[in-house]
Amino acid sequence: MAHGRRSSTLSVDADAPAPGTRRNEWRAVGMLLPYLWEYKWRVLVALVFLASAKVANVGVPLVLKGIVDALSPAQQTLALPLALLVAYGLLRLSTVLFAELRDVVFVRVTQRAIRRVALTVFRHLHSLSLRFHLDRQTGGVTRDIERGTRGISTLLSFMLFSIIPVILEFSLVAAVLLTKFDWRFAAVTFAAVAIYIFFTVSITEWRMDIRRQANELDSKANTRAVDSLLNYETVKYFNNEEYEARRYDDNLQKYESAAVKNEVSLGLLNVGQSCVIAAAVTLLMILAAEGVVNKTLTLGDLVLINGLLIQLYIPLNFLGMVYREIKQALIDTDRMFRLLEQNREIQDSPNALTLAAGSASIRFEHVDFFYDPKRQILFDVSFHVPAGSKVAVVGHSGAGKSTLARLLYRFYDVGRGAIVINGSDIRAVRQSSLRGAIGIVPQDTVLFNDTIYYNIHYGRPDATREEVIGAARAAHIHDFIESLPDKYQARVGERGLKLSGGEKQRVAIARAILKNPSILIFDEATSALDSETEKSIQGELARIAQGHTTLVIAHRLSTVMDADQILVMEGGRIIERGNHRELLDRDGAYAQMWALQQQEESQQSRAKAA
Repeated sequence: MAHGRRSSTLSVDADAPAPGTRRNEWRAVGMLLPYLWEYKWRVLVALVFLASAKVANVGVPLVLKGIVDALSPAQQTLALPLALLVAYGLLRLSTVLFAELRDVVFVRVTQRAIRRVALTVFRHLHSLSLRFHLDRQTGGVTRDIERGTRGISTLLSFMLFSIIPVILEFSLVAAVLLTKFDWRFAAVTFAAVAIYIFFTVSITEWRMDIRRQANELDSKANTRAVDSLLNYETVKYFNNEEYEARRYDDNLQKYESAAVKNEVSLGLLNVGQSCVIAAAVTLLMILAAEGVVNKTLTLGDLVLINGLLIQLYIPLNFLGMVYREIKQALIDTDRMFRLLEQNREIQDSPNALTLAAGSASIRFEHVDFFYDPKRQILFDVSFHVPAGSKVAVVGHSGAGKSTLARLLYRFYDVGRGAIVINGSDIRAVRQSSLRGAIGIVPQDTVLFNDTIYYNIHYGRPDATREEVIGAARAAHIHDFIESLPDKYQARVGERGLKLSGGEKQRVAIARAILKNPSILIFDEATSALDSETEKSIQGELARIAQGHTTLVIAHRLSTVMDADQILVMEGGRIIERGNHRELLDRDGAYAQMWALQQQEESQQSRAKAA
């Protein structure tokens, strides 16, 4: 008996079922039904073609019996049974024709369901909070989506075109056996099918635990590989290629053992299924041969029984594989649907407003915030950024400066207090309009693995090429791009690794310029630039910021001297505020930071001169 041997995988994560617990994977069928309802008429037509193919299939041995009996020595006539022979050929053709028509009609249903589900999951992942994406494992999530979409195709094909045909074909064969032969033939057939199904389901359920273990180990190995390749430079820095290879091989070795165990259990299942079928076929053929010898059955009846057994044997032969694949597809599809169960930490309220275009004022009102309840990040932070003004936030690393930008973008909600733009709490504003009004140049710029043009154009996808080039000129990166062999079509590599830190930063600045938002955030925007480039871009940033409400998060104090107000943060609190001159006259924390940085710059200048 031939059985399909397929390797399928399933990832594991923190919310996976604990050992010893089982999820109801069959719920995935119910979740798929809405996607099928759009093409309910196609499904119905496909089922009609399916039924027609099976009726033709069962009709073949019936016609063949008539042909054999007509040609047997006891009943042979002078003329060939041409009508029966023609009918035999037409039934053979109909079996294939209706099966192909069924596939042609149904293929759009399957592909549309896959497309819509994958798109739904993709959109949902983008709607989840930053907290989820900081915790997720990219390799595992991509595997989940890949296997889930493949599982949908398997599920729809097998359930509609394997399970239903098996039931239909078994019913037709049973009807023929009961009407044309004595009860023993039907009894043996029913008993064999019952034993076969019971054995298959029992062993397959046991094997699923082995499959789950193999799948988890496979996802771990895949996650390890993806993580290692994403951190290629770090691996090279520390000469740890062999260390990474050993860690990867450890996971592969565990997967190898689980996969071997899985394959051995598959062999056991196949042998058991073959034994059941072989015993049933042998017993039925003995009964048929006995009937022929006793003259109660003709040679045509023997051929008919053999043909019917073949008709029944083929779907039964695949039933074990079908059940295994359906179970695995259910698990894979359910795992993908579980991504949809991830709750959106940040959601628009039902009556959320659209933030009005134009100038915007920002107000932080007694904001407390923590990523983890055990470690608070911000304490009673209050400040105001009037429309069109520039406010800078400075302080040592870990003071909570960049957290302000994340809260303003509403990647997280505040623990206490409120963030207000133009008089509206941002929790009452649509996220799309809020983020559309803000442009940011982040400290760590990550680019898409595409062209430089694509990465700048991403700031405003409807912008013209002239506008993209204008933004690049404003960010002082146009001349560099023109010096490249492929110019704007030069690819930047994974996460922009083909560009230097300064070049990536200028691409990010160009992208923000192209977006032309009401609110600008510069989060250490020039930290990756050399002093000369920084000075040239600072003047450009100052020009760009004119007329925009601007929040500058900086470490170098020389870059924020022109700010209307400077906030000094320490330990998540604002400890000083004022303009550059006022803070120096106060001779506090800001003045100390200024003196220290001036001293460092002076030492660097002397060293350079030397």
